[in-house]
Amino acid sequence: MQGHIHKRVHTMADGRTTTTWYVVVDKGRDRNGRRRQKWHGGFRTRKEAEATRAKIVTEINSGTYVSPSGLTLETYLVGEWLPGVQARLKPTTWDSYRRTIELHVLPRLGTTPLQRVSATLLNALYGELLRDGRCNGRGGLSERSVRYVHRILHKALADAVDAQLLPQNPASRAKPPKTNKAGVDHLRFWTPDQLREFLETTRGTRLHGAWVLAAMTGMRRGEVLGLQWSDVDLDQARLSVRRTIVSIAYEMHVSTPKTGKPRVIDLDAGTVAILREERTRRESDRDSWGDGYEDQGLVFAREDGSPIHPDRLTKVFDKEVERSGLPRIRLHDLRHSHASIALQAGVPVKVISERLGHESPAFTLKQYAHVMPGMQATAACQVADAVFGEARDHLQP
Repeated sequence: MQGHIHKRVHTMADGRTTTTWYVVVDKGRDRNGRRRQKWHGGFRTRKEAEATRAKIVTEINSGTYVSPSGLTLETYLVGEWLPGVQARLKPTTWDSYRRTIELHVLPRLGTTPLQRVSATLLNALYGELLRDGRCNGRGGLSERSVRYVHRILHKALADAVDAQLLPQNPASRAKPPKTNKAGVDHLRFWTPDQLREFLETTRGTRLHGAWVLAAMTGMRRGEVLGLQWSDVDLDQARLSVRRTIVSIAYEMHVSTPKTGKPRVIDLDAGTVAILREERTRRESDRDSWGDGYEDQGLVFAREDGSPIHPDRLTKVFDKEVERSGLPRIRLHDLRHSHASIALQAGVPVKVISERLGHESPAFTLKQYAHVMPGMQATAACQVADAVFGEARDHLQP
């Protein structure tokens, strides 16, 4: 594949002529056998055209050639990429991608031609988001949030390379902000005493059982709300996490757990007792509403049996935390509290990973590395006691 140079002479209205040079690349034949050609130009001199021809030939031979396109980043992301990946992603993930792109990428780079997106432009985007990326105008996004923007763009631009819209992925050379060394400073959690105080404070409220279940199992918000009585075995003190209720554009949808795999969680006696109370409450609600009761078999539901909106659960939790006077944490941080307390209590990491539904014990360790220093100190003392016993005191200078 060599391509060739084509010269065109244009005659102006006043009789003067101008010469323009083009690079013509033969792209083979279409399904009807007709030759397909791509013209590049025009160049003012033959030398410029020859340099471009050499570059194009090199790209064709190396498999990195892409046809010039005026496609903008917005047209690609919104018109092609997001619709193309929707069927492959969980609805919540796809909606998160869409919102992130619309809020943080398109206002800044949407009109940029796709083929002009560079590592330099992406780095400038990340810097701007860190400085003043919040939609309310009150400062910048966190490093974690900016890295999430980077991950989405990296995926989208990698797909553009596969579709031969880009010769290479500019996001691969971009430099998003680094995470902190531990990678978990953003996690917040309560101590056992604080968690016990919160559960005692909320005792008697309608959603007390939901807080207990989330704290004692590490279940996610949507998993708690999606739990059905058919997945609970109170006699065997265990439940199966098979579905979750999520909010997409504030509409409720039933989905599968985050990893896509169901899991079994064993329950303590106190949580079993709380669930028995919830079952009695659902029966009372059913009797009160009669034919108007919307029975979906949910463990936690509104008075008429219909699902509780996930955002509503979060709002109620925030109010309960404020009322308790305890340090502010998110509803999801009950999950972090469960994991942290379990690690400190000596529960094997593999067991914690299975209860939380993590992809692997390694991920659990990385996520909760903040607990390890104290555990290591305890381990050091335990090993010393096992080796030296009472004689350890005599070894000290």
